[in-house]
Amino acid sequence: MATEIDAEAPHNNFDTILVLDFGSQTSHLILRRLRALSIYAEMLPCTTKLADLTWKPMGVILSGGPSSVYDKGSPHVDSAIFELGVPILKLLGRPTLRTLLAEPLEYGHADVTIHKVDSHVDRLFAGLGETMHAYMSHFDKLVRLPEGFVVIAKTANSEFAGIAHQTKPIFGVQFHPELEHTPRGSELLRNFSIDICGAQPNWVMSDFIEQEIARIRKLVGPKAQVIGAVSGGVDSTVAAKLMKEAIGDRFHAVLIDNGLMRLNECAQVKETLEKHLGINLTVVNSAELFLGRLKGVREPEKKRKIIGETFIDLFEQEAVRIEKEAENTPNAGKVSWFLQGTLYPDVIESLSFKGPSATIKTHHNVGGLPKASLPSHPSVQQGLRLLEPLRELFKDEVRALGRRLQIHEDLVNRHPFPGPGIGVRVLGDITPERVEIARKADHIFISMIKEAGIYNEATYAGLDTNKAVGVMGDTRVYGYIVILRAVTTSDFMSAEPYEFSFDLLKAMARRIVNEVDGVSRVTYDLSSKPPGTIELE
Repeated sequence: MATEIDAEAPHNNFDTILVLDFGSQTSHLILRRLRALSIYAEMLPCTTKLADLTWKPMGVILSGGPSSVYDKGSPHVDSAIFELGVPILKLLGRPTLRTLLAEPLEYGHADVTIHKVDSHVDRLFAGLGETMHAYMSHFDKLVRLPEGFVVIAKTANSEFAGIAHQTKPIFGVQFHPELEHTPRGSELLRNFSIDICGAQPNWVMSDFIEQEIARIRKLVGPKAQVIGAVSGGVDSTVAAKLMKEAIGDRFHAVLIDNGLMRLNECAQVKETLEKHLGINLTVVNSAELFLGRLKGVREPEKKRKIIGETFIDLFEQEAVRIEKEAENTPNAGKVSWFLQGTLYPDVIESLSFKGPSATIKTHHNVGGLPKASLPSHPSVQQGLRLLEPLRELFKDEVRALGRRLQIHEDLVNRHPFPGPGIGVRVLGDITPERVEIARKADHIFISMIKEAGIYNEATYAGLDTNKAVGVMGDTRVYGYIVILRAVTTSDFMSAEPYEFSFDLLKAMARRIVNEVDGVSRVTYDLSSKPPGTIELE
């Protein structure tokens, strides 16, 4: 581990594997598998130029992607990467080297036969025996070895399921070691990252806390004040606690009550942050302002932009107020920094490559904020700069960090809540009536899940745009349709619908229809991610 604290990112403090993304839907899972091995990894687009890289990775993994080698304009890695002098692993879902020929191939499970060659090339499959199960998902396959390579694995349909250069540490596999469908894929990634690249498995939260607190103190300095958005969710709470540990009372948490919070949320957040965590907190009541700006807006991206812009307007006002209050405090500095609980999945989904991938939706913690919130923008009255201490972390890593910071387990495991709140869970028009219906239905849903002992699922109730006819007390009613959503996920990049018992689902629907005025029907969303997203909008 580096001894000097880097002011920009963890890759100078931890041995790092660089993943270059060619647009695969599973590229993020490569990072998750590596980090589960305590190996720090970062992802950049495949179009990254080596000359623009300010740090040297211990090794490079090239992901698969949707483009065929025959596609016009298909992405190609900077050839300088191969001269970097570090080991390279290519996931040959679809080849990106023009020297490789290809033809249509296979999907699904396959048995990989491992071939022993010599001690140099056998390292990738070391300890995996003679065969292993793997998951195939590709259109192209190799039909000829590139010069200098030998075969180290085969399947019934892929003669070159694993290849290695005879003298250089360059390897390729035709399957997906990052998927759970390849049971021993983590062992292969461990062989590459630790045994071949020589990366030390030192990515642990205790070290990250030490490094990040030092980084924050160096960035902020001894006097500057920091203002931060909190919502009561695990991300903003962990970020706030980390800031409290780093700079004490110079951190000022602000909770914007936008009228789109869960039932009794603001009161609970105030008690948790002030009483239990000792964090300075201001609650700004602004429901009327938000709902007024959202009136008549139905398009999801526009909703997110309006909510983000309104948040920033209010935060800038709070920065001015806090700075004026601090004028009479000895040695008090200006409010110069704005804390956000941005996570790595937010960053990944908000990236937009020219070729390999596309923006799914604007995230409130990334693209949903106006440019005025970015560093050095002249329209910001206070010149606030963004501070995102969790930006490199996945959700499970944030929870582990929260435990290290001694935040209560109930809060660490709390269900995620998006920055725009119920605003992205109410389809169509956002009105006080419709928000209240969604809020009450959500409260019933969450309460019943807690009673059933299955609260560790990501869950909420949303509201459809449509109404449906129902019958209550022999009378015709015309009410809204509530959409229940619950998923199982480890990283929020992919998810599957939770399989409730049918009796529990019926009981949930019965209570919501009976107890929430204006609701006539309840549905359960069975969509996985992908193709769906966690939130409705």
